[in-house]
Order: sequence, then structure tokens, then C-alpha cells
Amino acid sequence: MTGTEYQELIDEACALLGTPATLEGRDFGLIAYGAHDSADDRVMDPVRTRSILSRRSTAAVRAYFEGFGITRAEGPVRIPPDPGAGVRTGRLCLPVRHGGVVYGYIWLLDDGATALDDPRLVGAADVADRIGTRLAAEARAGARLGELLRAALSPAGRGRELAAALGPGAEGPLTLVALAPWPGERDTPAGLPGALAVSPMARGRAHGALAVLVRPGGARAVAVGLRGQYGGAAGVGGARRGVTDLAGAWRESLAAARAAAAEERFGGVADWAALGPYRLLTALPDAAPDPAVAALLGPTHRELARTAETFLDHAGQAARTAAALGIHRQTLYYRISRIERLTGLDLADGEDRLLLHMSLKTARLPGGEGAGL
Repeated sequence: MTGTEYQELIDEACALLGTPATLEGRDFGLIAYGAHDSADDRVMDPVRTRSILSRRSTAAVRAYFEGFGITRAEGPVRIPPDPGAGVRTGRLCLPVRHGGVVYGYIWLLDDGATALDDPRLVGAADVADRIGTRLAAEARAGARLGELLRAALSPAGRGRELAAALGPGAEGPLTLVALAPWPGERDTPAGLPGALAVSPMARGRAHGALAVLVRPGGARAVAVGLRGQYGGAAGVGGARRGVTDLAGAWRESLAAARAAAAEERFGGVADWAALGPYRLLTALPDAAPDPAVAALLGPTHRELARTAETFLDHAGQAARTAAALGIHRQTLYYRISRIERLTGLDLADGEDRLLLHMSLKTARLPGGEGAGL
């Protein structure tokens, strides 16, 4: 079903009840909202404004509304205003259900003017039923695509079934976005703009990652949007022709997500093509730190570890390193001597510097395959 069709249904609900309405999925992602011509500023209370502008309600807002039992309700639920929670105007929530499962909510701005037995709510419930039927069908289709994507990313996966399910959507360049961590109990996002298929990739007891199949041109926007909505770190893999070698793109996107979590300069979102040395570092197997560097990585030597990494990042140039750390050059020399005594490494030696630099960078990477990523 298209966004226009959902918009038409929510406009129908607005017309039936004469009040602004919003349609959100069960994950509180915005699907459609009705326009309003009221001069009352309360109609645009903070919660509704944020939902429309960011296209998603916050986790705190979700918890607040779910506290009124909307996930279990089969009929309208009245929610009173609470300015402290940003809810300036009361609401009627019409759960959107199908087959006993809630797929979303219609939110009607209503400060008690509409009685729960108002006959107009019968018509609004019919709209909710029609929306529920369509959302359920989309959820089934999305779940099937997610299963096929997960299979395509397995070691033996070739993607033929995924290609058949996507049809023309499987043609042309594709890539994957990884968002990590992704708790196994979290709902799979539905209706992500630009997503061709979505699947959680949790492993065992560890938090895994979310895999999103996209076109390369829109991949970074999807990654930024996911991180903004769910937190964590996001990575974008390299482009592939069709569904071939998606497993390789997945490894790259996971590596980029790990680098994004470790390195501040990526801002939480990294592209495989721009990882630089992290393309090699993320490919290293998980292992215990090198014995020479292990002592430096303990909690009591964090300042020394930061000094060493900054010194090596600046190619051993004392003036630039001291300026970056905000310390006197003599303080820097003192710290370097302590680092050399602690590790037994000579920072005038190229191989020793390489070992230390790689060890410090790798130590900040989140766990790889063995940790659920």
C-alpha cells in the first residue's frame, strides 16, 4: 500500500471526527497525519510536533502512551493531557489491529469532547480495520523479505530467492547498512524509507546488528536516520551488482559500524570506502592484546594510552601532539618516557610504533563476529 493510500485513510478519519489525526506504526514511526486549520496552538503540542518533524516518537513518549494499555486494547483508549510529558491536548487512541495483533495506532487529538460511545467512532474503527488489514499484509511481506535477506547473508546464501522476491528491485547496484548493537527483542523496523529488505542479525545471547538492504545512493541517509532513531553505530558496505556477494557487503558494513563506534571522527556513521586503516584492523581476528601493550590498556593508564595514540596519530610530532592534548611539551616527553618503560617499546623504532598504534586502535573496536556482530 502506498503512502498516499494511508494518507487518504487518515484524512477520512479526520473528516469523520472533525479533529486532527495521526497514524503511527506499532514502533511509533509516523505513517501519515491529517492537516488541521485550527488556530488553537494546543493542537500542535510538543509530542505531535516532534512526531511529524522527526517522523518518529521518542522512546519516552512510547513508554508513556503504552502505559495506558494501548498495546492490549481492542477499542478506543482515552489518554488525558499531561503538560509535563509534552501532551498538552488529550487524545483518543484507536488501536489498529488485525488478527488479534496490533500493527499501529490512530491518534485523535480530543480533549474529552468525543464520548467513547459516539457513533462516529464506529466509522473511525472501520478505517482502523482497513488500515490494520493493509499493515498486516505489509508486515508479512516484510518478514518474508527479511527471512530471505538473512538467508542470503548466511555463508551458503546465494540470494536467488531474495532476487525472485524483489523482482526488478534486485537489479542494479545494492549495498547493506548495518546498525549495531541491535537487541534481539526489539521490533524490526517497518516502512523504512529507502529500504528494500530489513532483518535483525542477532547471534546467541549477544546483541547483534540490524541489516538493511538499500541502493548505494541512499545508503548513508538510511544509516544516519537509523542511528538517529535507535542509537548505536551504523556502517555502509560497498556496492554490489544485484544480490550477488551480499555477504561480502554485509561484512563490510559490520566492519564500518565497528569503526564508527570506535572512532569519534566518523560521527557514529562510517562508510567502508572511507575507513582507511580500519579496513585492515576490523579484519583482524579477535585476540588478547599483545603482551607488550596489555599493561597500557588497563583502566589505570587511560591517560597514557590516549597520549600514545594521539602522539602516533600526529606522526610523532611533539608540538602538534602537545597542542592536541592541551599539555606542555615537557609533560608530553615525560609521558612518552613512562609509556616506553611500561611497554618496553621504543617509540623511535618504526615497528614498535606500528605495534603500539595498531594495538591501541584495535582495543577500542567493539567485538567482532564472536561478540554477535
